[in-house]
Amino acid sequence: MKLTAQELYDRLVNEYDVIGQVGGINFTLKDLTISIDTKDTVGNLLQEWLKAWFIHEGIDFEENENTQKFPDFYLDTADKKKGLLEVKCFDIERGPGFDLANFDAYCNSLLTDAYRIDSDYLILAYKMTDGVLSIENVWLKKIWELACPSGTYPLKVQEKKNIIYNIRPSIWYSDRATFKPFNNRNDFLNALNNTRYEYPQTRATNGHWLRNVQANYREHTGVDLGII
Repeated sequence: MKLTAQELYDRLVNEYDVIGQVGGINFTLKDLTISIDTKDTVGNLLQEWLKAWFIHEGIDFEENENTQKFPDFYLDTADKKKGLLEVKCFDIERGPGFDLANFDAYCNSLLTDAYRIDSDYLILAYKMTDGVLSIENVWLKKIWELACPSGTYPLKVQEKKNIIYNIRPSIWYSDRATFKPFNNRNDFLNALNNTRYEYPQTRATNGHWLRNVQANYREHTGVDLGII
């Protein structure tokens, strides 16, 4: 059964009713089983559970053979430019500690695979208390609905010793967050481009990066972003 990301989300949240459900993590060796109450492996295990749920529901998908590369899943197995799904999990009590993408790798990927900008992010927020795990909320977002500006750069990033490593998420679900997510795809791309201009390591080579991304997006999708 072929589903779009939105259809998958509706099936998971509205039909399967996953929000509010509880579970646990057990480990068995020989005849001894223990309950795991640490959070180190929760994200990976939730992604494995999600894959098993896809199979159980008869949903068409293909898992990325390289677990270190984007995306986690392809929902359109016939067209790898569509149905790209990335899965993120976080502890709701600690906030979103995950990265949206590596800064340099993401910028470079948009020059050849600009359709990646339309990928979907399925995000599961959980709480874990005394070994009991509960799903607190689930969102389906585009990257511009997760990213935001910052006080340092036009785009919120992880920077260490003046080197940018990753694109970081906003606290999109909080009305009290200082920086709000971008309104649309073009605002996000402009922020990414402006960050490249302000960041010393990409300023000199930025050139026509945004123009080239727009041309590549038009080549793949037939749509003109209309930024420049």
